[in-house]
Amino acid sequence: MDMVPVVVRSASHVSAYRYLDYRRGTSPRFRVRAKLPFEQQDAKYYQHLEAAVHVVQRACRLCLHVKSSLFSTDANVHQKNDQTPVTVADFGVQALISFELNKLFPSIPLVAEEDSAYLRSRNLAGSVLDAITAIDSPTSKPLTQDDVLEAIDRGGEDAFLFGSEPATYWVLDPIDGTRGFVKAGKALYVVGLALVVEGEIVAGVMGCPNWQEDFSKKSPAELEEVADMLSASGTIMIAHIGCGTWTKRLNSMPKLPSVWTRCFVDGSNLVQKAHFCIPDSQTWESLPLSSSFNATNNVDDVGDNQVLLLATCCGRSNI
Repeated sequence: MDMVPVVVRSASHVSAYRYLDYRRGTSPRFRVRAKLPFEQQDAKYYQHLEAAVHVVQRACRLCLHVKSSLFSTDANVHQKNDQTPVTVADFGVQALISFELNKLFPSIPLVAEEDSAYLRSRNLAGSVLDAITAIDSPTSKPLTQDDVLEAIDRGGEDAFLFGSEPATYWVLDPIDGTRGFVKAGKALYVVGLALVVEGEIVAGVMGCPNWQEDFSKKSPAELEEVADMLSASGTIMIAHIGCGTWTKRLNSMPKLPSVWTRCFVDGSNLVQKAHFCIPDSQTWESLPLSSSFNATNNVDDVGDNQVLLLATCCGRSNI
């Protein structure tokens, strides 16, 4: 599935987020060094979110491993019946996350994208198994191809029948932005996992393995503050009902503790001061705003009555 986010960002900040105070008396840029950035007693689904963070981090490592081989061979890229691309990473992420969540929460079903029919018809289960075991084994018992196929089918279309009563279930998009994933450019893609309880999303995790923070407009003092992040790539973002949204580096260096930072989307009170992302199937001229504002993708030359278009959407090397 290629979902198209619309991102509005303050023109005065390159980062997509600003960091605000969370607790009275703390610094406006509040950071927490912990597995999760809030107390377990304050978060009903703490254990679910903790497990989701762990498995999404591993899934992102799998994506990076598979992507590193995409441009030496096309064996890991295929076309589904609807002509959308699917990769070994799509199936590998779904199998890995399904397997781990089923061990920890066997009574909670998984709603995902793929089933094993495609793999079975093309004898690709071995490739998916190799991708999973290349990053680390999720269990002390070696996985088999049958384990992989069963795990994928656990999230398939017919794996769980919902009744009339609201249910509790996981929702997974193994790779949101597969078109971007298979391209050599910097188009973003994410692994998305959420927990739904009685029709409401109560916890969620997004891992973006190739997110690169832009430090070009930070002051020397700010650069010194984030010196440990300069060589890091990737980001992971979490949310829990009642506890806010937080982010941290995805690929933490071994000697550095993980640091969670509270985040909010930047606000813009003028349309032309915002940044926009649109799908590659659209042009600015096709949008209603084009009648009032011109657009540019030149970040260094944005006019007073122009909107800046950003080519950083999940799976969309656009605009």
